[in-house]
Amino acid sequence: MSTAWTSDAEQPAVAAGRSDLKIERETHKLEKRLCREVGKAIVDFNMIEEGDKVMVCMSGGKDSYTLLDILLKLQARAPIHFDLVAVNLDQKQPGFPEHVLPDYLRAQGIPFHIENEDTYSIVKKLIPEGKTTCSLCSRLRRGILYRVADELGCTKIALGHHRDDILQTLLLNMFFGGKMKSMPAKLVSDDGKHVVIRPLAYVPEKDTARWAAHRDFPIIPCNLCGSQENLQRKQVGEMLREWEKKFPGRVENMFNALQNVVPSHLLDGGLYDFKNARATGVADENGDKAFDKEEFSAPQPQLPGVQVVQLS
Repeated sequence: MSTAWTSDAEQPAVAAGRSDLKIERETHKLEKRLCREVGKAIVDFNMIEEGDKVMVCMSGGKDSYTLLDILLKLQARAPIHFDLVAVNLDQKQPGFPEHVLPDYLRAQGIPFHIENEDTYSIVKKLIPEGKTTCSLCSRLRRGILYRVADELGCTKIALGHHRDDILQTLLLNMFFGGKMKSMPAKLVSDDGKHVVIRPLAYVPEKDTARWAAHRDFPIIPCNLCGSQENLQRKQVGEMLREWEKKFPGRVENMFNALQNVVPSHLLDGGLYDFKNARATGVADENGDKAFDKEEFSAPQPQLPGVQVVQLS
């Protein structure tokens, strides 16, 4: 049956037009959200300042492409002046398509530098076959990028880690490292000479994936080195995605917790002086309410077939 305004033949075209309009609206909302979240992280942590030259580390993956793309958008409208230079480290992995990034960056008119360093051979020589190469590879890559930042006169080094990376690192350190430690949004390098920033700190991975698909970035696969996949990180990532699916808001609450730390309610004597804690007779609204029952505003939905037992 046709509508009052279109014939039967016109209906598929109308439906397609509505679909395209919806996609366009959603994409516009995504772009605004990415710019807002990246801009907020930059302001919250004072990541980029007047006159900075920011080295954007490009791996060829969806996250680094998104980082560069959004920083370019913010650069055009920022109230301060800063420069961007894209840097890729070609580690001479077999099969690495070395033309992809230079071709893309050149076509976009983006200043870039390709650093050629055969770390692949070093890693293969030092790491036994079948063992994970990521740790050594990461250390070598970090040292090279610090050197390149000095040579290019860069004042900040921007990495493409997003919110999910930060939470995965937190859980991995808790589960396997015995530490409450994650990826900071901004840090000073161990040699004290470089400031590393993560402007995607507030951005969920699903948004970088959607933006990369929309922009059709020429993605370079991340498995060229042939090393074993980091199984633990993969498992934690899948766990977070499952939680977000079953309990919307849980992952966001976990991330918010990283910004609302209460040292007096943990067990680290280096952060809070438990030994010298004394009764002062002065009321403290932030003090421990030891006999109060904890209340959480977002009860978890019950899974089918699971009985919830209230413990008193």
